[in-house]
Amino acid sequence: MTESARIAYLSMEIALEDAIPTYSGGLGVLAGDTLRAAADLGVPMVGVSLLYRRGHFEQTLDAEGRQSERPVSWSVERHLDLVDAKASIELEGRLVEIRAWRYCIRGATGHIVPTYLLDVDLPVNDAQDRELTGTLYGGEEGYRLRQEVLLGIGGVRMLRALGYDELERFHLNEGHAAFAVLALLEEQAGPGTPLTGPLLERCHGEVRRHCVFTTHTPVPAGHDVFPQELVEQTLGAESLRILHELGAREQINLTALALRSSRFINGVAMRHGEVSRDMFPRYPIRSITNGIHPATWISPPFRELFDQHIPGWERDPLSLRYAVGIALEDIDVARRRAKGLLLDAIERSLGVSLDRTALTIGFARRSTAYKRATLVFHDLERLRSLVAQQGPLQLIFSGKAHPADTAGKQNIEAIFRAARKLGENVRVVYVPNYGMNWGRLLCAGADVWLNNPIPPLEASGTSGMKAALNGVPSLSVIDGWWVEGHIENVTGWAIGEDGDTNHLAAAVRDALHASALYDKLESHVLPCFYSERERFLEICRSSIAQNASFFNTHRMVIQYLYNAYGHARAHQLVEETS
Repeated sequence: MTESARIAYLSMEIALEDAIPTYSGGLGVLAGDTLRAAADLGVPMVGVSLLYRRGHFEQTLDAEGRQSERPVSWSVERHLDLVDAKASIELEGRLVEIRAWRYCIRGATGHIVPTYLLDVDLPVNDAQDRELTGTLYGGEEGYRLRQEVLLGIGGVRMLRALGYDELERFHLNEGHAAFAVLALLEEQAGPGTPLTGPLLERCHGEVRRHCVFTTHTPVPAGHDVFPQELVEQTLGAESLRILHELGAREQINLTALALRSSRFINGVAMRHGEVSRDMFPRYPIRSITNGIHPATWISPPFRELFDQHIPGWERDPLSLRYAVGIALEDIDVARRRAKGLLLDAIERSLGVSLDRTALTIGFARRSTAYKRATLVFHDLERLRSLVAQQGPLQLIFSGKAHPADTAGKQNIEAIFRAARKLGENVRVVYVPNYGMNWGRLLCAGADVWLNNPIPPLEASGTSGMKAALNGVPSLSVIDGWWVEGHIENVTGWAIGEDGDTNHLAAAVRDALHASALYDKLESHVLPCFYSERERFLEICRSSIAQNASFFNTHRMVIQYLYNAYGHARAHQLVEETS
């Protein structure tokens, strides 16, 4: 495995499978899908993340929608293989020993992308250090900083200990991994060699040749920034001096470190690239739009359908374009079966029986304020009225709020309150403990996928891509990937216009978007579903042909090969998969 790897992919979270809770949401799912596509394409890649023995958390909701969290119980040994290699880092003057567990991602042709999860829960380590691979995004600021040092510096050192000596590219998936730059600088200079002046400049130029940075965050507050005193306490005065010479000032901004240290920088959608260039105008930030790994997110009915009509679609998801030739009757049968699988799962898990003929809208995202899960409840009377006139509607929600995100938790409670007020007029269900398995069911089983973030805060969004793969059209604010995927009345429907609403007061903006959402439900979505079934199925089919064929990680990884990695096999790989 070590002989062929040329690209290292470092990410704070990677969604490998539902039973391995080392992810919290979109960033981790995207990382997992990237590695799965790399395995399918035969890309010489290796993944690195941290092992979280207590996962992110397991969510429980009471009758009022109040969220509580408890650690996830899972067996590391059952799912991962311990490797012999050891590495170490220094934190606050203490030596911390690192071991690694391996998970092998096997692609469609048998190629393996090994992924290593770093673990410091060892008796030799200090008690507080052993906790660093306990919880994803847990603890206070110092805990988060030490985790990111472990990922960046520890990740590079573990790769070397494993024998990965010929790596050409280090892909930093978000700023969490930026401390890898310090480890690579140390390698360039040699152990114990002071990095100053021209030597630092020369070594940094060489490091920059090897690093690729993907930013996922469209707002300044979302980027990791640490006080220099805390960084000095954690890494020492020499590391702080180097960071200062690399441009850091009052605070250590990991996104800025990654930007200054990378040969290629990209946002994760066309619009996000534009937003990122406005945020960081000194840097040539490009765009590579995210995708999803089709074989991971396909529902059984659509897998059978594609196997029959588009042989080889798993290896070549671009061929999903040929879904235009699938009969609408076959799309209809697959859609009804996928919906049945979702409603059956909800009945088993929650004891709630939903109407199989009613328009069912899905919304499953991390619960945080900017995603505005409650927008559809802005005017309950209007919602009741349009349903009474057009036909029944049921809404299925899911998503966790970060334990420290009070507003995100309040959103969940607000959905429960709205559900009680609407009663049987509009059925509302909240599925707890959202993960990969529920994601597959929800994205495939809904009739329409709803997404209404505050623009331009949606960097990309991939849940709508998963829905499109299963013939589910989106009803979405024009932001993130939907800027590229939206064709009105062809792949779904837009909420409002594609324009800047940031100048408006929040209440005015939300009222405008809520009104636009109701208008589109009333004039397009509900009538199309109930009165124009053939037209609705055409939109379902177009969602596959137009969007699933493009918004996949095979296309995305090929773009990284061409544009970011500059790998010698890029042209060969494209020819093999075209």
